[in-house]
Amino acid sequence: MASSSGNDDDLTIPRAAINKMIKETLPNVRVANDARELVVNCCTEFIHLISSEANEICNKSEKKTISPEHVIQALESLGFGSYISEVKEVLQECKTVALKRRKANSRLENLGIPEEELLRQQQELFAKVSEASLLMQEI
Repeated sequence: MASSSGNDDDLTIPRAAINKMIKETLPNVRVANDARELVVNCCTEFIHLISSEANEICNKSEKKTISPEHVIQALESLGFGSYISEVKEVLQECKTVALKRRKANSRLENLGIPEEELLRQQQELFAKVSEASLLMQEI
């Protein structure tokens, strides 16, 4: 595995994540530790290969940020075109999850209550809790 720094641990996928994937994919199969290590190294190398190729494609298109399209083009140019349909499905799932998160985060903004009013209500609740706490201490 090519590494510019001396510490390979900085550039690998966490072993726990790989172990979990192996268990989920092959629940009734025992996998030797050296085989697990090999899978970690292969995954890391694959990520380096794809990201390097995507970076080259990104640079050729005079962009500064690698986009999903650059990754898809990298898969195609490296001979992994058979994975592209699955990659596009996963990309769509990721976009859907991200959209749901954004919608959940904007609920507060869509309440129609100004931030100042929300802050006032919060301070009022804090004061009530503080008052109740003092009363409890007196008892």
